[in-house]
Amino acid sequence: MKIGILGTRGIPNNYGGFEQFAEFFSIYAAQAGHSVFVYTPHNHAFQETVFQNVHLIKCYDPEYKIGTAGQFIYDLNCILDSRKRNFDIILQLGYTSSAFWYDLHPKNSIVITNMDGLEWKRSKYSKPIQKLLKIAEQWAARKSDYLISDSIGIQEYLLKTHNKQSEYIAYGANNFNTPNENILEKYQVEKYHFNMIMARFEPENNLEMVLQGVTDSECEHPILVIGNHNTKYGDYLKTKFASCKKIQFLGAIYNLNHLDNLRYFSNLYFHGHTVGGTNPSLLEAMGSQALIAAHNNDFNKGVLANNAYFFNSADEVKKIIDTIKKIDNLQFVKNNYAAIAEKFNWNKINEEYLQFYNKCLAGNTSRSKAK
Repeated sequence: MKIGILGTRGIPNNYGGFEQFAEFFSIYAAQAGHSVFVYTPHNHAFQETVFQNVHLIKCYDPEYKIGTAGQFIYDLNCILDSRKRNFDIILQLGYTSSAFWYDLHPKNSIVITNMDGLEWKRSKYSKPIQKLLKIAEQWAARKSDYLISDSIGIQEYLLKTHNKQSEYIAYGANNFNTPNENILEKYQVEKYHFNMIMARFEPENNLEMVLQGVTDSECEHPILVIGNHNTKYGDYLKTKFASCKKIQFLGAIYNLNHLDNLRYFSNLYFHGHTVGGTNPSLLEAMGSQALIAAHNNDFNKGVLANNAYFFNSADEVKKIIDTIKKIDNLQFVKNNYAAIAEKFNWNKINEEYLQFYNKCLAGNTSRSKAK
């Protein structure tokens, strides 16, 4: 099978969830004997053309020059290049800047789109952009040959809103069980005496709500805030909470071993996301044996079930911080760890993708014969 993966900022991952998936899945598929190509910006830090038997196709990405608009040009460049590659399967990850070029995908390839989350609900976008993203979502849903949802909530939404069936395949994570307490020295924290939150600095991830709860709490444990804070919203939060010494803005951390250890040794891991499907950082926290406090919404509850504490306000965050200890809630931790091993492990997820591709290819062959 010849597979092309579009819609990411390239591998090896130095950005986010789709990139992490593209890295893990492409390596897995290549090891299984498939020919896999991942589209990558021309200025990606990794400049080789092959990464662990995965072929990297460099396409010009002007985002570093012209900002967000460059994503549309990059996606166009990738799709145009894909027309000459004769892929069996094109996996399009997301649709926000690619849906406008969907008619340009090669007709002889099966285009499968992972629809990600409800991008138009992100508050960072203006009302006109949100309307545009709703149109993009509609186009991607209608013009893709097949759809993938990484949460049951997204699957139900696509059926209700666009009358489109989609294949539910969750995001994946790995179980972590090799803690190294020495790593905590780098971050100047003590095991079970700090909390943490990791997210992009966007309003719908409820960083402000969590940090207000931290500020109001009587507990003096620091909270490590992980994510790129050099943004307009990041500047706002750093200014608002400048007087709270418990809040430590660490910036982005891409060292997975360090992240796993921080989650493992934290007292509470806060997850404030409200938009999207199965969030990668939530699964990773479950696999890292963190005790999780999550925003109370269907997406998070669909993954965590009852194995977490949930909040809707800064006051509820405060109460959780002041009263909850990880040592008293190890059953939650064990249940989430087991869920990763049984339902969300990467090998299972990667194999489900390959099986779905085979199913799509078989279905496409049947349709061709019927014609």
